[in-house]
Amino acid sequence: MSKQSILDVITYGEAMAMFVAAESGNLSEITHFTKRAAGAELNVATGLARLGFNVAWLSRVGNDSFGQFILQQLAKENIQRDWVSVDPHHPTGFQLKAKAEQGADPAVEYFRKGSAASYLSLADFTPAPFLNARHLHLSGVATALSDSSYRLSLHLIDFMRTAGKTISFDPNLRPTLWKSEQEMIRSLNRLAGKADWVLPGIKEGRILTGLSSAEAIADFYLEKGVKAVIIKLGEQGAYFKDQLGNQDTIPPCPVENVVDTVGAGDGFAVGVISALLEGKTLAQAAKRGNRIGSLAIQVIGDSEGLPTREQLGDF
Repeated sequence: MSKQSILDVITYGEAMAMFVAAESGNLSEITHFTKRAAGAELNVATGLARLGFNVAWLSRVGNDSFGQFILQQLAKENIQRDWVSVDPHHPTGFQLKAKAEQGADPAVEYFRKGSAASYLSLADFTPAPFLNARHLHLSGVATALSDSSYRLSLHLIDFMRTAGKTISFDPNLRPTLWKSEQEMIRSLNRLAGKADWVLPGIKEGRILTGLSSAEAIADFYLEKGVKAVIIKLGEQGAYFKDQLGNQDTIPPCPVENVVDTVGAGDGFAVGVISALLEGKTLAQAAKRGNRIGSLAIQVIGDSEGLPTREQLGDF
């Protein structure tokens, strides 16, 4: 087996070119933007790669300048891109993002309908990289792109379960991508119930389960066979519970200046997944998740604040 074929983590999803406004105001009035890369699963892949994990990402990009930009970003971050197809018929999606003010969530406009990634399907599946990976990370964004992408998600999670690999799932709700809220809830809970580690935000958990407390939300998934649930509580930190009944609430990392909240959840996922793959406890994983999530929101951009191993230090 070649060194490149030995993977710590594999994930899949859609990446887009993102144009971030250089000044405040309505997007219709902005004339200067900075181009960056965006995408929930790509953010997680980037964060894990910066921490030294060998990561691969499966996707489709268009045969266009945005697609080439995404491929260049993958190379820059040392993310294996052997399983990224260049689609000659469909474009790479992009988005416009307003400049956030005083820690508020920035306005974002998406241009992704009919994108190359929305045509992801079982035809994109190749067994080798998944068999050679220790861990699969899935997000509710990729699963919502299309019916064919959802079928791919189901196949991947079943394939990895059968192969005895670990699986993490971040619901990452995108209601506008689903036909209805009921379909979103049913589809995402079906996937979550097959994962080892489920990482919802507290608001997402309430939508998906109809339950209020973090413990009740955790129990909902633990009863389905999930090994551990780690819930983002925002300014209250994070809560976890596992199959043995171990549970705790981990306080947040203080942040004096919130610059851009987009990507905080992906940063949290990077912290949790990396720690658990290193054999650390759930408490340690939640602490690292809080730490990296706090770093992510202190800079402009979805992944620019994700640290290297050196920057993370001894935390």
